[in-house]
Amino acid sequence: MVDLQNVTLRVEHLGKTFGNHEVLKDIDFCVQKGEVISVIGASGSGKSTLLRCINMLETPTSGHVFYHGKVIENKPKEISLYRANVGMVFQSFNLFANMKVLKNCMVGAEKVRKKSESEAKQLAMTFLKKVGMGAYINARPHQLSGGQKQRVAIARALAMEPDVLLFDEPTSALDPEMVGEVLEVIKQLANEGLTMVIVTHEMAFARDVSTRVVFMDKGVIEEEGSPEQIFGHPKSERTKAFLSRFTSQ
Repeated sequence: MVDLQNVTLRVEHLGKTFGNHEVLKDIDFCVQKGEVISVIGASGSGKSTLLRCINMLETPTSGHVFYHGKVIENKPKEISLYRANVGMVFQSFNLFANMKVLKNCMVGAEKVRKKSESEAKQLAMTFLKKVGMGAYINARPHQLSGGQKQRVAIARALAMEPDVLLFDEPTSALDPEMVGEVLEVIKQLANEGLTMVIVTHEMAFARDVSTRVVFMDKGVIEEEGSPEQIFGHPKSERTKAFLSRFTSQ
């Protein structure tokens, strides 16, 4: 049962069309405080587009996004404030190449949160240490490995002190040996109670870290439930077919 008092994010009748291609079809979805939701599904099922619509990086074609019960209007100032509370970590890191690690993690807190330089620096240092990147504050992004870049990107998002953190396939651009270090950081955040929505193809991770798993197929939410239900007792034939690829490996 959804506790409406506890709902942080909600989308209602969300649709997204690119030209003649309908990517999302009438999606209803909510995120309660403290939940860790993994969104799984095949490539092209609409997972990343859903995340981008939730964060208003894509404007929904239909439907609405609500934050603490208030609809998010498509106005630059409102969206900027909203994104300060609903952070996003991208698969391609999106670090500022011309800034050192520390400045990368300070700039949002200074520009958007209007923190003083010393406050922003303190926040940045706190979260860089948290993700194991405290020793790299003077490095530039090109000097870091993929796993290190992604941990800096997570620290940068955390330095905004978000209410919710969205992850769009945070390990898909990484070499296999670097995947574990990033998943470990996300697992730690989950254990601390941070509200997160994670689009991922790491099935064992989704099973172990999530409070709820959402399976998307062809632009709709085909099935959702606890990790035990989705991975152990899926109801939908499409879910069973998708997961059978992973259990047979």
